[in-house]
Amino acid sequence: MTTTLDIETLRKSFPILHQKVNGYSLVYLDNAATTQKPQQVIDALSDYYRSYNANIHRGVHHLANIATTQYESVREKTRAFINASSEVEIIFTGGTTDSINLVAQTWGRQNLKQGDEILISMMEHHSNIVPWQMIAEEKGAIVKAIPVTENGEWDIESLNVLLTSKTKIVTVNHVSNSLGTINPIKNIIDKAHQLGAVVLIDGAQAVAHFPVDVQALDADFYAFSAHKLYGPTGTGVLYGKKSLLESMPPYRGGGEMIKTVTIEKTTYNELPYKFEAGTPNIEGVIGMGAAIDFVNSFDWSEIVEHEKELLELATEKISAIPGLRIFGTSKNKVGVISFQVEGVHPYDLGTLLDKQGVAVRTGHHCTEPLWNHYGIPGSVRASFSLYTTTEEIEIFIAALQKALQLLR
Repeated sequence: MTTTLDIETLRKSFPILHQKVNGYSLVYLDNAATTQKPQQVIDALSDYYRSYNANIHRGVHHLANIATTQYESVREKTRAFINASSEVEIIFTGGTTDSINLVAQTWGRQNLKQGDEILISMMEHHSNIVPWQMIAEEKGAIVKAIPVTENGEWDIESLNVLLTSKTKIVTVNHVSNSLGTINPIKNIIDKAHQLGAVVLIDGAQAVAHFPVDVQALDADFYAFSAHKLYGPTGTGVLYGKKSLLESMPPYRGGGEMIKTVTIEKTTYNELPYKFEAGTPNIEGVIGMGAAIDFVNSFDWSEIVEHEKELLELATEKISAIPGLRIFGTSKNKVGVISFQVEGVHPYDLGTLLDKQGVAVRTGHHCTEPLWNHYGIPGSVRASFSLYTTTEEIEIFIAALQKALQLLR
């Protein structure tokens, strides 16, 4: 099946894509790190500062009322985008990392104790490892990791052994940023709930590639970042079930998260404001709303089919290169290809690709334990998006072959 997306028209929405890098047309294949921003998002950011820049909530003047209305409207957009049951379950954060730290420092500090177990996986981003190590050290809990198979999937047999009554929280990614693997999170959520554990899903690499329904998943927490979704950096979301969020203490103290303050005692605000202390990233949230509108202007089936076509083409072409190994060969994955070429350092390859206008990521991609498992220091990663074209895949492959000729 061929995608029905009008890619040529779509790409006109992204000003940054139409430039030369080292004399070559830019081929941007670093979308797992951050996506580019459409004009609609850029305009939303600019319009806020140009037309109604003001602090939100509590203000009675005209600009404050507009800013508050625009900001809070994004909460409902976000609720609908991931099908949460209530707006109060949508907490605006600084991004996925901030969201995970919030859960670790509130739910974790309140509920974990000596000997409890935290279950992650070997393919987690450092942002879903380090916060749990920190709270585990504080509480005397134990972090355990689901092993990864050679083709880049969870070792299900090991998962069934590791998930026990001692497991208090399972915190795993929906999609691996290094391997592209789409993990069977509904399966692990159901198993964890049977044992009384809660589940946090890192959805940073999922929300731009396929629809997410937190109610259907029955996730307890779900985190994602705007900048992976064609929105601004420094902005993100923590979804949490209302009952859990209500039971958790605040993460930070300051303005907006209070109802009343005396020198002796503070009464905390209701959801979602209890977790949103201080002046937020107002323009970032408004920009995220514009990004959600942008994504919603397409049919999800078109996005999924287009990116599937790109992945199949790139995999076929790159697999034909002698001495090249792809890491992450699951049949269920998004448009991410991480690879290493025998005898070639990833940084050297990435540098030569950049000389030809092709932007890829090199290194460990904040997943050092994963690459240690595979016995390599890192990889080259090409990651695709809805604005990536089949022509760009062909250019990437030709540039890769040229670079390898110089390095071998």
